[in-house]
Amino acid sequence: MGPTGCPHVHTYKVDNWKQNLRVIYQCFVWSGSAETRKRKAKSCACHMCGSHLSRLHSCLHCVYFACFSKKHIHDHAKSKRHSLAIDLLYGGIYCFGCQDYIYDKDIEQIAKEEQRKAWKIKGAGERFLTWEPNKRELELLRHNPKRRRITSNCTIGLRGLINLGNTCFMNCIVQALTHTPLLRDFFLSDRHKCEMQSNSCLVCEMSQLFQEFYSGHRSPHIPFRLLHLVWTHARHLAGYEQQDAHEFLIAALDVLHKHCKDDNGKKANNPNHCNCIIDQIFTGGLQSDVTCQVCLGVSTTIDPFWDISLDLPGSSTPFWPLSPGGDGSALNGETHTSSSGATTLTDCLRRFTRPEHLGSGAKIKCSGCHSYQESTKQLTMKKLPIVACFHLKRFEHSAKLRRKITTYVSFPLELDMTPFMASSKESRMNGQYQQTTDPFNNDNKYSLFAVVNHQGTLESGHYTTFIRQHKDQWFKCDDAIITKATIKDVLDSEGYLLFYHKQFLEYE
Repeated sequence: MGPTGCPHVHTYKVDNWKQNLRVIYQCFVWSGSAETRKRKAKSCACHMCGSHLSRLHSCLHCVYFACFSKKHIHDHAKSKRHSLAIDLLYGGIYCFGCQDYIYDKDIEQIAKEEQRKAWKIKGAGERFLTWEPNKRELELLRHNPKRRRITSNCTIGLRGLINLGNTCFMNCIVQALTHTPLLRDFFLSDRHKCEMQSNSCLVCEMSQLFQEFYSGHRSPHIPFRLLHLVWTHARHLAGYEQQDAHEFLIAALDVLHKHCKDDNGKKANNPNHCNCIIDQIFTGGLQSDVTCQVCLGVSTTIDPFWDISLDLPGSSTPFWPLSPGGDGSALNGETHTSSSGATTLTDCLRRFTRPEHLGSGAKIKCSGCHSYQESTKQLTMKKLPIVACFHLKRFEHSAKLRRKITTYVSFPLELDMTPFMASSKESRMNGQYQQTTDPFNNDNKYSLFAVVNHQGTLESGHYTTFIRQHKDQWFKCDDAIITKATIKDVLDSEGYLLFYHKQFLEYE
């Protein structure tokens, strides 16, 4: 397609093309009403193979539906010399002459208008729309041509936080959250619409916090309002005593989740069915399989999670002997032990997902045997979150002792979660699973972007954070002080909370 746009689209713009295009969007693409959705489900099938899948497209010149993946729509376009087709899922226009999806201002305007109508019919309200400057804003942009460039050496987003009295536990989590890419994009695009009557909305405060962080100011920020709201909504964290950073993270996500609204404009009260930005980014699904040892019947439950807490060697919980080269080690570039004999993050994940015998003291009532039987339990990942947070359980509290576990755990810059998926377990049971390092299979691969560390003892300690600003550029955030760090500094640190971001996101 040339710089002037698609030359073939003008042949389509004749007679009542706008009205015809609106009908196609109304009936076969956005389908706002129940009637149009039924019509779409019944009539939208490939005229050649009858499939409803395989990226169905409709010819814009005649009423003809066909598969894009199987080239059936291409065959139709060639035989009939029809140059344009529309994607029935996303509404994009494909030109067979240009051999690409095209942009046309008039068609785009019709698509947006019909999409908004469909949202209102469905009761979804006004969803987030991309910003388009009006005449006044265009005039302001013309008179203010100076732009802020984001370069590899840019420090925008780096800002220290004043310690308000043992609040390093809060500061370190704020640094991790403000450098979470999708969360940053959400708040900097002003997508939160608050309906709380009082000034007690934590999401509004986080939105303001992001504005402060990315304003370009270099002086440390004083997060007194955030601290006040945390004390208000999470009473167990109130006061000037040192608190646990992991506990603050979970409390903050919980309050943000409650104060958020999902994409349908409904309050996010159901943790299992929520589409708020917190659940979109942080929520995964943990599958628990309990297997009866007599009839081998399996009972499966799936629970949402925001983080994974991992046991460490040196705790009172036995950390079973690992066999070298087990699941996941090779995929994540780790041997079972390093030259110093260090435990790896993969070791901890293997322990977390291993089958565990529950014993005679924890018998379950088997639905197959109709009696109480011994069983094994195994946890695996059913659904991975966009941001995976791993909590290394360094603080041990029991009736006999309270202590910090300082065991060094080696963690990678890139992590592949494929071996710990429920689908991988099922493949192993069917004899089909092969542990490979396929460079093109990136569905479950993550990149490290933040590490929270704790220095000191259980009674007297201090939290700091390493955050990734750009690719391979790391900084250490120590309350108000921010200094440059090396990758070695990050990987050699003890690690308490590890934040990983998915490398590739599913298109929705």
